[in-house]
Amino acid sequence: MAEYKDLDRKVIKLGKQIVKMCTEAGSGHPSSALSLVHLVTALMYRQMRYDPKNPWNTGADRLILSEGHAVPVVYAAYCELGGVAGTQARPVTLKFDDALTLRDAASLLDGHPNPPVGFPFFDAATGSLGQGLSVAAGLAAAARLDACDKTVYCIIGDGESREGQIWEAVDFIVDHNLTAVRMIFNSNQLGQSDFVSKQQSPQALQAKLEAFGCDVRVIDGHDWDQVFEALAAPVGDKPLAIVAKTVKGWGVKELSKPTSHGKPLEPGQVEAAIADLDAKAAELGVTEMADVPAVELTTPSSVNRPAIVPISAGAFEDALRNVGWEAIIEKKKLGTRKAYGAALAALGAADPRIVALDGDVKNSTFAELFAKKFPDRYFEGRIAEQNIISAAAGLAAGGRIPFASSFAKFLVRGYDQLEMALITNANIKLCGSHAGISLAADGPSQMAVADLAFVRAFAHATRADGAPALRVFQPSDAISAFKLTELMANLDGACYMRTHRPDVSFLYDSEETFTVGGFKHLLDGEDLLIVASGYMVHVARKAIEILEDKAGLSASLIDAYSMPLDTDEILQVGDDCRGQILVVEDNYLGGIADEITAAAAASDLGVRVKTMVVGSVPKSAKTPEEILQMVHLSADEIAAAGQQLFDEAD
Repeated sequence: MAEYKDLDRKVIKLGKQIVKMCTEAGSGHPSSALSLVHLVTALMYRQMRYDPKNPWNTGADRLILSEGHAVPVVYAAYCELGGVAGTQARPVTLKFDDALTLRDAASLLDGHPNPPVGFPFFDAATGSLGQGLSVAAGLAAAARLDACDKTVYCIIGDGESREGQIWEAVDFIVDHNLTAVRMIFNSNQLGQSDFVSKQQSPQALQAKLEAFGCDVRVIDGHDWDQVFEALAAPVGDKPLAIVAKTVKGWGVKELSKPTSHGKPLEPGQVEAAIADLDAKAAELGVTEMADVPAVELTTPSSVNRPAIVPISAGAFEDALRNVGWEAIIEKKKLGTRKAYGAALAALGAADPRIVALDGDVKNSTFAELFAKKFPDRYFEGRIAEQNIISAAAGLAAGGRIPFASSFAKFLVRGYDQLEMALITNANIKLCGSHAGISLAADGPSQMAVADLAFVRAFAHATRADGAPALRVFQPSDAISAFKLTELMANLDGACYMRTHRPDVSFLYDSEETFTVGGFKHLLDGEDLLIVASGYMVHVARKAIEILEDKAGLSASLIDAYSMPLDTDEILQVGDDCRGQILVVEDNYLGGIADEITAAAAASDLGVRVKTMVVGSVPKSAKTPEEILQMVHLSADEIAAAGQQLFDEAD
């Protein structure tokens, strides 16, 4: 139709650029990008309400490219539109030829969407497939809280829809009626190595989406009338899902072959590809048509968000009273998981940016305290931890400070999602409860004993600004858990906190302060230093009492509650204790023990470090004491190891 001739011309122009930029890069996915060329052109040149000159507009429509490898089509369009990249302090206006820098080390155009490198049009890093729809859900949830009518478009590959997280996200979207999300399934029916399964056919996708509770439109993804009719469909009482049948490698014969996925054309093949697109231009009647400027896009007003100010959870005692736990103040005994819940509720009262998600264990993580007080800011994720983490990243991109909680063992299945959030620099806060082995009776399927090895790796990686990619906290008592939850709320960037199940005695005064990288020197002795964290601090205290009673030895005790950990002073304390350091922790290798041993190996001090960790796969036991004995981490065994270390120093 005549009114689409300008878009036909754009499609040809963008198609040629996609071919050139991937060949210039020597890698990329031009065939996937070409399958989306009509959908992306429709969105970026007409449908979306946004300003390419101001990608930081908080009220603008958003596009999440879950099918991240198809990003060349978005880059080509954004550069053609003269979109702005970089940072607000140092904006860069892109030109069309900048698209040819795709994947260069110095380019803002990364191989997959990666906003921190300087492409803020995107809200999240994508490309590890299956995660973008969850991010879109989080963005839509944040928009609802802002009373903003933005639309969040999310493009998902048909092969990608095999990922279970896609359906976790669809459930979440339907559960919370997030009709601001418009799901677009790119059904080109070709994966990387083969045709997609019949289970991902347009018909199967339609049936699944309808069964999940979506309003589904099946369209020809290269037909302008059908594309715009679907994109502009009025918001109903069900979330909208579009299944767009497309052609992989549209317009280019060589790239339409089933074996073309992820393969740029060789330089000698580009001329033939351009000829193919010229032939398509002739077919569309736009060969002689001059390139026309884009139509003026609708630019919505920015959303006024709360000012960024320090967030106070208030007094520890007041927070306990506010959740009906007055008696605990006198008992001075509470589990760290419960203190997390009380802190979260207090933070929610202090700042409307605080939101919470949980995976159907809110009565165990104690996120329920927040949910009861602030139901509009609580998003139940059910048993779908991967979706919860990615949705938290979307909420963070929408200006909220999301706290996502579940059992630490269950968060393990979301490690890829956490890594993608860290690539994004997402301001998310994760709390894994029931960490370590102290929950005892539930057994190893419920115990997080490998999590510290993973998160420590990111605690020692840095973002572009030099800050740790992830801060890790292990509170040992209720007061430290309360204070560290407050600290996480005030930090810019991702945090992970481990809480444990048993109620434990207070170790700290309610006015105690805690810092990033910090530790606490709880006991001062001269014969030995014991370093512990979390629940093991209490076990280590008992071991020190045994050492004193049975052998007359005095040991120092350090609560190493943070990673990355400031180790210099700890090593100095160990040096003052005859150079002997014993590290104990209730997880496998890779946590605080490795933190101390690595620091000791790099130090000029002649300290000796012995470590005690969980060395075998645990099983159920009725009490924490039984499980600790089973894995040789009981107070008696720690005391014996301390005695041996002391004796060997002589």
